[in-house]
Amino acid sequence: MSSFLVEGNHHLAGEIVPQGAKNEALEVICATLLTSDEVIVDNVPDILDVNNLIRLLRDMGVTVKRVGSCLYRFKADRIDTAFVESPTFLEQCARLRGSVMMIGPLLNRLGKVCYANAGGDKIGRRRLDTHFRGISHLGAAFSYDVEKHAYKFEAKARLQGASMLLDEASVTGTANIIMAAVLARGTTVIYNAACEPYIQQLCRMLNDMGARISGIASNLLTIEGVESLHGTSHTILPDMIEVGSFIGMAAMTCSELTVKNVSWENLGIIPDSFRRLGLILERRGDDMHIPRQDHYEIECFLDGSILTLSDAVWPGLTPDLLSVLLVVSTQAKGSVLIHQKMFESRLFFVDKLIDMGAQIILCDPHRAVVNGHDRRIRLKANHMVSPDIRAGVAMLIAAMSAEGISRIDHIEQIDRGYTKIEERLRTIGAHITRIDSPPVEIAPVGSERINL
Repeated sequence: MSSFLVEGNHHLAGEIVPQGAKNEALEVICATLLTSDEVIVDNVPDILDVNNLIRLLRDMGVTVKRVGSCLYRFKADRIDTAFVESPTFLEQCARLRGSVMMIGPLLNRLGKVCYANAGGDKIGRRRLDTHFRGISHLGAAFSYDVEKHAYKFEAKARLQGASMLLDEASVTGTANIIMAAVLARGTTVIYNAACEPYIQQLCRMLNDMGARISGIASNLLTIEGVESLHGTSHTILPDMIEVGSFIGMAAMTCSELTVKNVSWENLGIIPDSFRRLGLILERRGDDMHIPRQDHYEIECFLDGSILTLSDAVWPGLTPDLLSVLLVVSTQAKGSVLIHQKMFESRLFFVDKLIDMGAQIILCDPHRAVVNGHDRRIRLKANHMVSPDIRAGVAMLIAAMSAEGISRIDHIEQIDRGYTKIEERLRTIGAHITRIDSPPVEIAPVGSERINL
């Protein structure tokens, strides 16, 4: 088990570049299975989830060449059907939630596929019904294989286009159905489709490969099936969640920071959500400059009531940043209600923030009220365990602003979504050390010694 030791209360300074987007990378790498031609993908983030997916593709027989720090060549001209039907394939899929998006491509290539229950963050119920129902609409027979404990899909003939209304605007579900539909016979219409920038990127990449997708950036997609797809080159967007994480770090450490090449047009409501907490964000070309602020004040609604920040499907606020916004609120002036609608376990990490001195009331699994300190009370160091990617980064941000040395265990969760985060943050002034060792004794400032 790896851990971070974080010495807080250090200012950050300089410039930092966001990695390629994790969610887009998982989608477009799965899409390389749709053609036997070579597909070149640039700005691939060097993170655990993406590396595990690439390793899985290699095991399936896909030729993968890393030709630069973030540049890969994929060629799926030969797929090892024996491996795809093996227990090892199911075991690897079960450890990586993003692997679910291989169902659509593999159905087109092989005509059948088994898939195990997906892994990923333990943030509450994350059903896959949208994936399975949508692909079933295209003519794939769906059943549960009791012996293999796996979902089984089979298309005895070429998939057939269909019209469907998704029960939820699932991002990965929409991506999966798109990848199944691009090679189906006839026309597919998807209503209530997710329309996040990463879905838009997937659609544009597929169109560059010869697909015929219209309605991109809307929630109504029309896909005219084609006979085959060819190779292309594609560049992944910067990760909007990492951009938001850097905003939070700058705010909590009273730092001046510039985030380079953020792709402003694809950030949606994210900058305004931080501005509603009182932060100043300056646009300088495609860079984001965050000036030092010793104090920032949370807005109220026009009628004077407490501000509510809640997640919603795009173009609403992504749920992946609510944990960061919550932490930033702890040192603001004023109060805010954080409403996490989509997942019922994502706010349970706030008990660690309360132990650090934050004033938070966890109303229920979905809602927390934060009463900001306005820096009158500094957070104090704590021993924490990362339950998922986003809560882990929220804990890291809190630790970077706290008095003393904090320890965060199980940082493999953070590694799943952030490229060498401690190394990159050290270049701008953070004091973070990665350790692989037995528990040690740490004495946080202003508290008794605690055994970690």
